[in-house]
Amino acid sequence: MTVSPPRTDAVEAPAAGASPPPGDARRRRPTSYLLTAGLIGALLALCLLSAGLGAYHLPLGDVLASVLHRAGLGGHALDRTAESVLWNIRLPRVVLALLVGSSLGCAGALMQGVFGNPLAEPGVIGISAGAAVGAVGAIALGLGFLGNWTVTVCAFAAGLATVSLVYVMSRSGGRTEVVTLILTGIAVNAFAGAMIGLFVFFADNAQITQITFWQLGSIAQATWPKVLAVLPCAAIGLLVAPVYARQLDLLALGERPARHLGVRVERLRAVMILVVALLTAAAVAVAGVISFVGLLVPHLLRMANGPGHRFLVPGSALGGAVVLVAGDLAARTAAAPAELPLGVLTALFGSPFFFALLRRTRRRQGGWA
Repeated sequence: MTVSPPRTDAVEAPAAGASPPPGDARRRRPTSYLLTAGLIGALLALCLLSAGLGAYHLPLGDVLASVLHRAGLGGHALDRTAESVLWNIRLPRVVLALLVGSSLGCAGALMQGVFGNPLAEPGVIGISAGAAVGAVGAIALGLGFLGNWTVTVCAFAAGLATVSLVYVMSRSGGRTEVVTLILTGIAVNAFAGAMIGLFVFFADNAQITQITFWQLGSIAQATWPKVLAVLPCAAIGLLVAPVYARQLDLLALGERPARHLGVRVERLRAVMILVVALLTAAAVAVAGVISFVGLLVPHLLRMANGPGHRFLVPGSALGGAVVLVAGDLAARTAAAPAELPLGVLTALFGSPFFFALLRRTRRRQGGWA
């Protein structure tokens, strides 16, 4: 009796974060172009819709005419009320949603690349929780040394201080182990949660209402000064992140192979954590805690186009912007005239959708590993 040799034509699913082989990369290139074009088109359409829809309806033609007029490319000005609604309320909100969403999406892709795990997100190392402690503490203690900017500045500073503390505490012998970094982040998250609970316990009813509103996540208070406040951090992070895409691909092979291929792993990890801290702390400071964007968007794009960071990092920024602009539009219009909390909306739809994706991935590919 002869025994048939085992089949060798089956292709094993690539590990999370691993770089695709050159032939696979060539096959995926048209897909990345199509996805990029689709994301850009969807983002432009959603921005126009979000600028026009609301309690005061603005036709799409009027929105385009006003934007072209302000840019000196023709068009015409609207009446005083319409101009005020468009330029002082709608557009700051659209731009802020775009910046916050792109920051969170890009930060999620970087975190997953650094940890080599598609389930990592910026909250793992305590950035969001630290920023929340700063904001809640400023509200509960009644701080007002910077006027309306006090909560935002405290949240941003606390987020950066928290990630610095986590990074310093996780270093040993000049190196940072991923497991130690995660465990330190878990401990800091628990401590931050206790601090938030303590502040809430001593806060009065008005402060508790403000704290609750901030923790639920919202960009309802968007203004052009807030856009300008988050713009430098978002711009620096979004411009720096793609530069390290190739090194993140090499890091996916493992620390030792990456070092042999010329990657300075500790320096790369430190730079990436700093970039993630800038992006996340700035986003959380102006919008509160908005979950699942940094986790879900890179996961979806990795399933659609593979784990290569050349597309994944900028693509996650575009995808995050699409998700948050769409989420803010839904938050404003789904229960009008009331407004739903944006962070609640993203978690409400993101968690079951993400669970369905995990089940689908495990059924078809046996998981990511």
